[in-house]
Amino acid sequence: MASIGSFSFPSNGFEAVVFDCDGTLVDSMPAHFKAWCEALALHGAGGVFKEDVFFAMGGRPTHDIVVELNDEYNLHLDPEKVAFSKREAFLKRLHKVELIDEVAAFAHSLRGKIPMAIASGGSRMIIEKLLHSVGISDWFDEVVTADDVAVGKPAPDVFLHAARLLGVGPAKCLALEDAPSGILAARRAGMQVLAIPSPLTSSMV
Repeated sequence: MASIGSFSFPSNGFEAVVFDCDGTLVDSMPAHFKAWCEALALHGAGGVFKEDVFFAMGGRPTHDIVVELNDEYNLHLDPEKVAFSKREAFLKRLHKVELIDEVAAFAHSLRGKIPMAIASGGSRMIIEKLLHSVGISDWFDEVVTADDVAVGKPAPDVFLHAARLLGVGPAKCLALEDAPSGILAARRAGMQVLAIPSPLTSSMV
């Protein structure tokens, strides 16, 4: 398992918990970055996605990221084709993904006690395979993905939808997030936010 080091979790003040998946609950960001590099190289855009830019865009739907890369670098990538290639490249690396110890332990401690959901910027197919791969697919009452909302993070839609499904007001939900776009999305939803340490969350806390 991966670790985020010394980190404290609240024990009260919330009635439901909503977890981001990639980079928050599971240590999947290195695999995602390698998958992005492989997919972009396959489509003639190798080297355009720097690691710091990747982490800054973490949590956002693949399609949206490709559109932004096109605008930023004057590219003409097909978002659907790149998304397919990226998905296939990530699935090849699925076996390397591990739970993040401290966050998984926190989630496990709340099982059966309060409602819990996943709110991810990833696709449903990928997130369900990821949760199954690390053995926690039955921990959550609801799983909300980019496929379930009209607008992905940093819009609040995935978090608001998760709160509705759980039947708990957003203000009474604790959201765990690692990426700047996800932290912003949870705050826009009106949730309490616990920023999980990552390369770019120090400025968001």
